[in-house]
Amino acid sequence: MRKVWIEAALNGAWSRRFQFGIPDTVETIVAEGVACARAGATIVHVHAYDGGGPQTHDWQVYARIIEGIRNQVDVPVYPSYPAFMTDGDAGLADIRARYAHIEALAERGLLEFALVDPGSVNFTLTSTTSAAKPAGTYMNPENHIRYVLDFAVRHRLHPDFAIYEPGFLRAGAALARAAGTRIPIYRLMFCNQIAVGFPPKPYALSAYLALLEEEAPGAPWMIAGVSADIRPLIAETVARGGHIRVGLEDAPLGARTSNLEMVEEAVRMVREHGAEPASPAEMRQTLADDSS
Repeated sequence: MRKVWIEAALNGAWSRRFQFGIPDTVETIVAEGVACARAGATIVHVHAYDGGGPQTHDWQVYARIIEGIRNQVDVPVYPSYPAFMTDGDAGLADIRARYAHIEALAERGLLEFALVDPGSVNFTLTSTTSAAKPAGTYMNPENHIRYVLDFAVRHRLHPDFAIYEPGFLRAGAALARAAGTRIPIYRLMFCNQIAVGFPPKPYALSAYLALLEEEAPGAPWMIAGVSADIRPLIAETVARGGHIRVGLEDAPLGARTSNLEMVEEAVRMVREHGAEPASPAEMRQTLADDSS
């Protein structure tokens, strides 16, 4: 029976102002990560918070979260990194400053993936008006992308690409080949609130998979959302060999369900469509078998 990875994205950068159900303390993030892993999540993704308030990229807070989860259940836990925005912190143009916490976590053996968004994009809202303040641009210059891919090679990690636009897939594949990385994971990001890439519709999944077959045939891929409901794509994803990410980071803002409920629902849907959730050990073995 085919095994499907289920990733639980617990919180994101939204804060409780926009997604009021997210865990935003070390203790609640750890507790929800453990509960989701025990319910069937293969991977856990977190943004770090320390006692509420804005997210932090302090590697020590991330380490407390990752170790807190992994001390209770053997599941990969991976962090985020700061969004470099045109209307944000100009200091993030410094590559080493932006990724300092990632380097620190890798040195301590706490990472299993190298997260990278292989492109830049305007975060225009689908509901924008002529009077709205212009959206910021999310910037991932090529020298930043190359830095993370070189980091992945140094630490023998699989790159984990967030694909917001088809061009991200093409650029990511080309840059990964140039860097000589292990086979990347392609996370296809379907968007509703922001006018980026594709909405979560069947034609969009088909388009992405056709492009993936050209650029990176056989690479592992999963569906995910940016304030979007991806459940209508789960049946086809399972049928076509993909994997699934769910959680409050990805769900439409104001979601009333919990991370645990979303994972439990994903487990049921995977089984309804003739597959089984993969264990972390099974996922790791698949990636080891596919390593270049």
